[in-house]
Amino acid sequence: MSESFYARSAEFYDLVYAGKPYADEAAAVHARIQAHLRSDGDALLDVGCGTGNHLAHLRAHYTVDGLDLEEGLLQIARDRYPDATFHQGDMVEFDLGRRFDAIVCLFSAIGYVYTEARLRQTIARFAQHLRPGGVAVVEPWLSPGTFRPGGLPWLNVSESDALKVVRMGCTARDGDASVIEFVYVLGHAGGIEHWEERHPLALFTHAQTMDAFAAAGLEVVEHDPHGLTGRGLYVARRPESDPPG
Repeated sequence: MSESFYARSAEFYDLVYAGKPYADEAAAVHARIQAHLRSDGDALLDVGCGTGNHLAHLRAHYTVDGLDLEEGLLQIARDRYPDATFHQGDMVEFDLGRRFDAIVCLFSAIGYVYTEARLRQTIARFAQHLRPGGVAVVEPWLSPGTFRPGGLPWLNVSESDALKVVRMGCTARDGDASVIEFVYVLGHAGGIEHWEERHPLALFTHAQTMDAFAAAGLEVVEHDPHGLTGRGLYVARRPESDPPG
């Protein structure tokens, strides 16, 4: 699924998520990497990096690269962190031609791969880009048992000196996937705009995720059911020596 979901909202993405505790989350991720890392480098790739808000803190400990599908988000990251390298690409099929000591995929970006086959492809890409002894830290989306569709839609109101953003969202179930429907109202000096976004995210079971890591040759060395935001967290490591053949 190579469709971009943030093309129109990229310019005010950070305004909408201004309250997210990126520094605390990055510190927790860094602690887990250091607890399980067995390679001796400091190269880190953030897959689904967005505007670089986690990398803003992880770059204190690592030499960082970022990968994202949405060029609008990446351009913001590039402008903020010109010393970092950012790549435009799909997490299912990227090939950067190098390996990293750590790969992180946070804020449930993995849910956008949408199918189990694409989940396996994505985790295999992570494995191919890890050095022996390197670790991947993945924050999943919700599982079929924890996703609760429907209920009263939620509302976010954000503003800066130049913009006012109202976002309303609701959830629904679509087979093995969830769907988040967003309605945006954007106010600025030129007037008012409004549009809708539809975000489908797969509901992978714990078993499906574990199987994807195993199929890629990665050992899950830590699974925290709560994780950073209540959605869980997986830490998987590539073996310190590649198998013969």
